[in-house]
Amino acid sequence: MSEDRNALAIALFSEVLAADQMVRARLSRVLPKGMEISHFSVLNHLARTMDERTPAQLAQTFHVTRGAMTNTLSKLEWAGYVHIRPDWDDARRKMVAISPAGRQAHDHAVGSITPLINQVVEKLGDSQVREALPILREMRRQLGEDA
Repeated sequence: MSEDRNALAIALFSEVLAADQMVRARLSRVLPKGMEISHFSVLNHLARTMDERTPAQLAQTFHVTRGAMTNTLSKLEWAGYVHIRPDWDDARRKMVAISPAGRQAHDHAVGSITPLINQVVEKLGDSQVREALPILREMRRQLGEDA
């Protein structure tokens, strides 16, 4: 790889990592009290899919260990945001679904972060965001292949 390409790759990843860190910090400040980004991410996924998932499926979706997902799900269950039940076909597995309280918490969190997200999109402009999305999706897809 040439020096120019190395510098370009490092600049790209540096910007992505810096943006990730700033987004996480800003989101953490506006999420409802006690809700972590990992909690919101799981609730958001379950709210969008509107279907049950196993903890293993969720761990794979979020590229985390099963132990990390179990920890997140335990906190969400304790808060009443998810229901975890045995899989009736395989007693070794569990199934996770968003609860009505979880849907409310999700909606409240979305309402809390929407002004921040809209502000960023407004400052960047719709056309720049539309141009960036395919690049970011492709980066995510390529990085996900290696996981």
